[in-house]
Amino acid sequence: MSNDTTLVLGATGKTGRRVAARLRLHGAPVRTASRSSSTRFDWADPDGWDPVLRDVTTVYVVPPPVPGPVHELVRRAEAAGVRRLVLLSGHGIDTWGDSTFGQDMRSAEDAVRGSALEWTVLRASNFNQNFDEDLFHAPLLAGELVLPAGAVPEAFIDLEDVADVAVAVLTEPGRHAGRTYELTGPRALTFAEATELIARASGRPIAYRQVSPAEYGAALVAEGWGEDDARNVADMFVLMERGLISETTDGVRSVLGRESRPFEDYVVRAAAAGAWRP
Repeated sequence: MSNDTTLVLGATGKTGRRVAARLRLHGAPVRTASRSSSTRFDWADPDGWDPVLRDVTTVYVVPPPVPGPVHELVRRAEAAGVRRLVLLSGHGIDTWGDSTFGQDMRSAEDAVRGSALEWTVLRASNFNQNFDEDLFHAPLLAGELVLPAGAVPEAFIDLEDVADVAVAVLTEPGRHAGRTYELTGPRALTFAEATELIARASGRPIAYRQVSPAEYGAALVAEGWGEDDARNVADMFVLMERGLISETTDGVRSVLGRESRPFEDYVVRAAAAGAWRP
């Protein structure tokens, strides 16, 4: 194992903490950074980035939810002697067209691809763990998931697979240089089907109801979301309903030599852990 240090940004987030734990298990030197870590990294405070990047060989980048800052990160990483970047992005980004959703990820990809560093991009579909760690969790606990998603399926991916792929790429310099991996689960499900699987595994009556994107955005604003953030999330569902990113891919198999985990495996694990217990 190399002594080169990997910097994991967003180290307390959904992917970052999983990636950092795996790197430590591999015996790889890791520096974890976030706004709440002992090594502090704040996307809104570029003046504090240089000490975080010092003596680092590779950086795992989860971009901020606004376009622009990754360009400055790349500039400073190059100046600090960083050699490799691994960026988390969104599945099928080339097909998103004029959608207002994902401008942050598109900007980040432009920055990484335009750098002088070795880079790899990991484009992941919606995470399984959004159902128990994020946006969809509270509605499921309340007994009804309400979203502007209909019959077009989504190839949800397990975050454990994303982290496994990220660590393989981070610990195999050269092999993945200039590569883009589209990461999805092994089959696509509608949100109604996903909700039904969660209801069955948890033993609770949980319903799914479709609303319009406008209704969904208004509901998020009523919950306290900013209008721009609410519109951005609603636009994600508009994009998904086009059906351009519903296909499955072999990205996980290409890197790991195995298939990605089925959604059912995730549901069983999360239900057994009490994720949807009232």
